[in-house]
Amino acid sequence: MLLKDSIHSTIEEQVSMFLHLVGHNQRFRVISLTFRRSIETISRYFQEVLYAVGELRNETILPPATSVHPRILNRRRWYPYFKDCLGAIDGTHVLARVPVKMQPAFIGRKHTTTQNVLAAVDFDLRFTYVLAGWEESAHDALILADALEREDGLRVPPGKFYLVDAGYAIRPGFLPPYRATRYHLREFGNNRPRDQRELFNLRHSSLRVTVERAFGALKNRFKIMYNKSFHPFKTQVKFVIACCILHN
Repeated sequence: MLLKDSIHSTIEEQVSMFLHLVGHNQRFRVISLTFRRSIETISRYFQEVLYAVGELRNETILPPATSVHPRILNRRRWYPYFKDCLGAIDGTHVLARVPVKMQPAFIGRKHTTTQNVLAAVDFDLRFTYVLAGWEESAHDALILADALEREDGLRVPPGKFYLVDAGYAIRPGFLPPYRATRYHLREFGNNRPRDQRELFNLRHSSLRVTVERAFGALKNRFKIMYNKSFHPFKTQVKFVIACCILHN
């Protein structure tokens, strides 16, 4: 058993303290006042629960089913065109605190330090693969290449594919939209597609938005991802994974 009751705190309280921290981005001293525990005790239990949640990764962040998802199967505008689609892949940025010598690589267009997180999401808004910890300046295509090269990395079954945005190159297993063609739903408004390329992009966009919705739900649920953390960077990477596990 990864967690256990102690003479000072039950498992339920340990988990509750952890959820307060990741859910509300509260500092240890605030949680110390709420739970009437020492900062040292809270820090220790935070690390223990973080480790325990991380150990659930292989049970909760799982490859998607290869059968046709009901959302696609039951919609004429997507079936049979996207019947082999497993989900969508994209990157998101999470505010990060890094050592001064690392900051240039982690500073983005908004002049803030962020870590780059790549994720695959199915059509139930579940994370099926997550790779966190890359610097903000890294291109999404480079991070995807790293995910594919890792021993325990992202795998795409033959004949299946993920939807990606136009920043990725077309390759087996990954389907981007047509470039230089209207794509985002807001670009269409109430207007109909003008040709086959626009029609494809409209349907592609209406499915790929799944990954954006998943990121939005994740950040709304776990406020620690909206704010610059006071934890060491390695811990920041771990809690991104932990939040995805808890989300699933």
